[in-house]
Amino acid sequence: MISIWFRKLLRVVKYLVILALSLVILLAFVPVPVTGVMIERQIQALWNNHKSYELQHDWVPFEQISAAMKQAVVAAEDQKFPDHYGFDTAAIEKALEYNSRGQKVRGASTISQQTAKNVFLWTGRSWFRKGLELVFTGLIELTWGKERILEVYLNSVEFGPGVFGVEAAAQKFFKRPASKLSRHQAALLAAVLPNPLRFKVQSPSPYVYKRQQWILKQMRQLAPIEQRFADN
Repeated sequence: MISIWFRKLLRVVKYLVILALSLVILLAFVPVPVTGVMIERQIQALWNNHKSYELQHDWVPFEQISAAMKQAVVAAEDQKFPDHYGFDTAAIEKALEYNSRGQKVRGASTISQQTAKNVFLWTGRSWFRKGLELVFTGLIELTWGKERILEVYLNSVEFGPGVFGVEAAAQKFFKRPASKLSRHQAALLAAVLPNPLRFKVQSPSPYVYKRQQWILKQMRQLAPIEQRFADN
């Protein structure tokens, strides 16, 4: 009896793996219409009866996103993004050491890991979700490439309640397309990414302004992201 259930479980796992691989390969070529986090937010809004919640999301190709925006998110979120294979081991070691000394948790997720979570999974800190995130991160690193990962990240990341992707954010907060974002606007958008439900683009806190200035400094110091892609 146990062997029968074990074989059934293996069959289910096999089908899930095939489904995951197929989805990853498909999304290497087509725009991502909806993500796991978008679905999660919609469910939360319905559950909490937030009738005013409206999801805004417009996909734009990589070429129609300003160079400043690409530079800003790399400077803010993952400066080693062009150089690693999905995981920043040095940052993970530092985060583990930091977390072992205090109660406040510091993350070490790369842009690749955040993209895997945003597109295929959900928010939260469970070990099960983190394990799935590692699997999907490895898959997209193998099949998508850095430019595609950054393109999907910029089109799927949350910039505020219901605001997903840089085009929707640019239109909502600055009344312009993502291709026309300035360095200061891009840095302000990137500044809220650690917690877009808490930090506001439209009414930035002193912390957000300070983080924007830090990001602008990092943007100047880093080589242009597309040049770094070419060098790798």
